[in-house]
Amino acid sequence: MRMVYIETTIPSFYYNLRPGPEMVARMNWTREWWQEHRPAYEAVTSPAVLKELIQHEHPQQAEKIALIQELPMLEISDEVVEIVETYIARKVMPQDAEGDALHLALASFYGCDVLLTWNCAHLANFNKFTHIRRINVALGLFVPQLLTPLELMRTVENDEN
Repeated sequence: MRMVYIETTIPSFYYNLRPGPEMVARMNWTREWWQEHRPAYEAVTSPAVLKELIQHEHPQQAEKIALIQELPMLEISDEVVEIVETYIARKVMPQDAEGDALHLALASFYGCDVLLTWNCAHLANFNKFTHIRRINVALGLFVPQLLTPLELMRTVENDEN
């Protein structure tokens, strides 16, 4: 079974309240993936996601936390912290050691097949992927696919055809 790391934007978009068409579409795709496709995967998350969801008060906060509460939590080990530091030093990810770099490090260290995210600036970004792959290969790390729920659903559809 393929392992999918659930990053913070997934529960956030599952409970999206923003009315714009793109935001509503992302919410619908997230819910579709979660409800119809997630059972086919081993979904995991981390204390970093839980911390981000708890950190600041926001609408439907309890529901977002409850959505991921039952998922297995990947441990933030010393090795993961070292990977985060390398990502930041090599300018793969922004300087926030508890943000995108940590999610990528966790997904890479634990060999997740997919890092599922709506963060298209720093994670699910084709232009950054070559740099991420180069650093992960140099570190001897697995290179997860960095996908949105829509992309992951399309990948499955293409595999079936």
